[in-house]
Parts: sequence; C-alpha cells; structure tokens
Amino acid sequence: MKVIGICGSPREKGNTEFFIQTTLDKLNNNGVETELIRLKGKNISGCNGCYRCVEKKECVIEDDFQELFQKMMSADGILLGSPVYHSSITPKLKGLLDRAGFLGRWVANEMKDNNSGYQWKGSAFSGKLVAPITVARRAGQNFTFAQLLLWATVNDCIVVGSNYWNVGVAGTSGKIDAENDIEGIGIMEHLADNMTYILKQFEK
Repeated sequence: MKVIGICGSPREKGNTEFFIQTTLDKLNNNGVETELIRLKGKNISGCNGCYRCVEKKECVIEDDFQELFQKMMSADGILLGSPVYHSSITPKLKGLLDRAGFLGRWVANEMKDNNSGYQWKGSAFSGKLVAPITVARRAGQNFTFAQLLLWATVNDCIVVGSNYWNVGVAGTSGKIDAENDIEGIGIMEHLADNMTYILKQFEK
C-alpha cells in the first residue's frame, strides 16, 4: 500500500510540508510506503473547460499535470495539504484538483445527451483514501479544509479523519515554526494511524 502527500505550498520545507511529512513519517513507521510531492516548481495550469478529456480520456494541456495525475491514480491514499491563502487552498493545488477531478470523472464515465440522467460509475479515484491537511496562522482553516473535503467526497473517495480536524497552526509573521504546534503534530500522527488501520483492512 502506498500513500502520497501532495504539498500545495509554494515554500519548500515550510509549515505545510512539515505537517504532511510528519504524517508520512508515521505512516512509513507503520509499514506503509510513502512519497512527498511538492507542487513548488511544477507547471500546473488551471482547467480550461475544453471538455476534450471526455473523448480523449486524458488532459490535453501539456504541463506537469500528467505525471502528477498518474501518481494520484497509482496511490492507495492521498494527503492533500495546503496553507490557507485568503481562506482558500493555493492556486496550484486548485488547478491540479480541478483537472484531476474532471478528468477522473470522464475516465470512468461517458457523457450523455441533455435528455438523459446520469448513473455515475464512480471516478478514477473511487475507493481511494483521502485526508485534507490545512495550515494557517490563525483563521481561514474551515473553508480551506472544506474545499479539500468537497473534492474528496465528489470524487467517490473515503475520507480519513483524526481526533480533531487535520489542521496545523503556524506561520505567525511568516515564520516556519510548525514544530511548535505539539497538538497539531499529535493530530497528524493519529491521522496516520487511522489511515494505516483502514489500509490494513483493505489487505484482508
């Protein structure tokens, strides 16, 4: 079983990456293969709404999305991490998730005419474990966290929680100080244990 952690922060080794890596480390200690994926430096455009993926079953925009989509497809679990930017996830993570969700739906389904209803067959992400992780200095966590939850639930994923919302508090005055959030670290480690437990149930 493999879990990937997608870090939407533009800062390498920042607070968001710290909390994602904390979760991945605990998963790794639990015997789960892990990989950290940074969006920093990646070329990821937003979805342009061309609908060509309906027929082609792939995104026609040529950038780093294709590699990332394949990694998401091959993972059993996905951590989606973002700092809070004006009560929202970062633009690169939004672009990745918009395109992945849209393509993932049409990989598994065919478009019908306007007079037909849909009985969705799921998506390319059906049954995958997904856990949001958000980080803020103070406010904006709830909406950002909800954005990631909404993506997971509309894409037929299994959402994994912890003993509190998977949020970290860090970054006052731009500081990289996530290691001081002892409660947040505990939340992430418990999240990793919950994800490990579910993954092991799948193996039975």
